[in-house]
Amino acid sequence: MGATGETAADRIASLDAVRDCREIALLLSSREFSWDIERALEFALFRTYAVPSISGLLTKTGEFEHRPRKRYDDTELILAEIMESGFDSDRGRRALARMNDMHGRFRIADSDLLYVLSTFVFEPIRWLQRYGRRPMTAHEQLAWFNYYRGLGERMKIAGIPEDLDDFRRFNERYEADNFRFAESNKTVATATSDLLLGFYLPSCLLWAGRTPRPSGR
Repeated sequence: MGATGETAADRIASLDAVRDCREIALLLSSREFSWDIERALEFALFRTYAVPSISGLLTKTGEFEHRPRKRYDDTELILAEIMESGFDSDRGRRALARMNDMHGRFRIADSDLLYVLSTFVFEPIRWLQRYGRRPMTAHEQLAWFNYYRGLGERMKIAGIPEDLDDFRRFNERYEADNFRFAESNKTVATATSDLLLGFYLPSCLLWAGRTPRPSGR
């Protein structure tokens, strides 16, 4: 990272997983695993679409269906501002207030908000375990969890587990209880798929990146 030859991983290992969780989360997402975490969080979006109460709300707002790029960019910019500037900085507080105001316009169950938060914690961990050049260490996982736990507390999300394993069990139990098909799932997933494919393909070639429908359907 600097003249001493210290790498991002070295710096992370030297930091405290509680006190320095924001710095560790920033190093993980901007230096150590920048490409992987970006992709993992995109897939985290799709997991939330498997919950009809979440996809139904997104369909009603029309944001992901009619303005997917703006909705995607707004979310990414706000979350990046908070992580880069810190919870207690002026810019971080204003970004948090903006996000809370956006969510406050709708009636959203605490369990749904808690699940969405859990995907931000566990999808990067799972992605790196399966596809990364190395998995997150236990130290990194704990810091990653502590950062998002702090974010969730400032979003006034109730019932955030204090333990990483307890949060993982919540994530798995919630999915088992709530994942099921609904047309709203398909609507927001299709709009988001086209958005993400558009990062790599011109609009005339989006068809090439779509999964073919089984014959007879």
